[in-house]
Amino acid sequence: MLQAVWNIVNELSPWLLLGAVVAGLMHLLIPTGRLKRLLRGRSGLLASVLVGIPLPLCSCSVIPVGIGLRKEGVSSEAAVGFLISTPQTGIDSVLVSGSFLGWPFAIFKVCAALVTGVTGGVLTLATDHHNDTEQATRSPEADPQGTQSLTHRSTNAFLHSVELIRSIWRWLVVGVLVSAMISWLVPHDQLSGITGTTGIAAMLLTLLISLPLYVCATASVPIAAALVNSGLPPGAAMVFLMAGPATNLATLGAVYRTFGTKTTGVYLGTMMGGSIVAGLLFDSVLAVQTVRSSTGHDHSNWFSIVCSIIILVMMTWFAVEDLRRLVRSTPTSGGLTYRITGMNCENCATGLERDIRTLAGVDDVTVRFSSEEARVSGNPEPKDILQVVAKKGFTATEIPQEDEASGKSVTG
Repeated sequence: MLQAVWNIVNELSPWLLLGAVVAGLMHLLIPTGRLKRLLRGRSGLLASVLVGIPLPLCSCSVIPVGIGLRKEGVSSEAAVGFLISTPQTGIDSVLVSGSFLGWPFAIFKVCAALVTGVTGGVLTLATDHHNDTEQATRSPEADPQGTQSLTHRSTNAFLHSVELIRSIWRWLVVGVLVSAMISWLVPHDQLSGITGTTGIAAMLLTLLISLPLYVCATASVPIAAALVNSGLPPGAAMVFLMAGPATNLATLGAVYRTFGTKTTGVYLGTMMGGSIVAGLLFDSVLAVQTVRSSTGHDHSNWFSIVCSIIILVMMTWFAVEDLRRLVRSTPTSGGLTYRITGMNCENCATGLERDIRTLAGVDDVTVRFSSEEARVSGNPEPKDILQVVAKKGFTATEIPQEDEASGKSVTG
């Protein structure tokens, strides 16, 4: 079991680090303001899908980004195309998929994300006729990165790379352990021929399991590879890695609140139908052994060992940080209190808490996902807090001290 864990970490780490570095460079080269301008106009749908595919955003992160784009004037079809295509791939997920499942699988998954993203956008355009004129005429915001020094921007790029791994480290642990458990308990090809684990039945079962769950696109690749090695059809793994990251309940709820019933139906139907078609098509054009021959190899070498040590040190550090936050979880008294809407998981709360803590005048801060509250003690500028919250894609409503007991609030 421990040997299986170490082998998976060795396989995962070099590609994960490379993906994080590329993500940091993308953050350096494509400022947010430039991204928003790029996705406006007639070519917005195709641009949103092409830009979204390499972005390393899982469904938790892509929700505030996609909805923020919509609020900034990007059309509904472009925003939906972005929300469909982005969580399926990401440069880190593509690299890890190529390593574990082979490059034909990884490239096919990218093409499937492109097709489903464009299809979802076109169907949204055909069924949802919201008037985007008012939003589309907004003047584009300036790129704050354009006035920053190269050193400052490079530091931000590095921190962005670290933040990528920080945001998924728990899922990486789960993915590695589950993958190792499957490899240990289920011998090679053991699932082959069992009823429900072949053909369309396996894909439908996989889709049914994937729909309500939060599945991280990168961290779940080792699980998919272990299942394929144990006899699950590669097409079912394709369904798992497409539908899982894009169709969890948090994402569907956010799409419904922002775009309404019709677009939510388009979103869900595109992902369900697209993943099944992609799985069937992949199995029909590529031999099963082409994928299985890419799994189960020992890729240990000095470079992978160094990368594994780096990843393990980083995850240990993140775990210590989270433990400290848990110990410090008693809400701060006094100061400013905000109702935070738009958070989708504890990672959102952790990231927001960390960013607010860096503001001048903040003595302590506690952000709770369960109660959707942020309590800030010290003497910070309220506008600075609101700016940080907005930058993360959330909405803050200040709760005056005298109204906390009654639950009343006013917009901050």
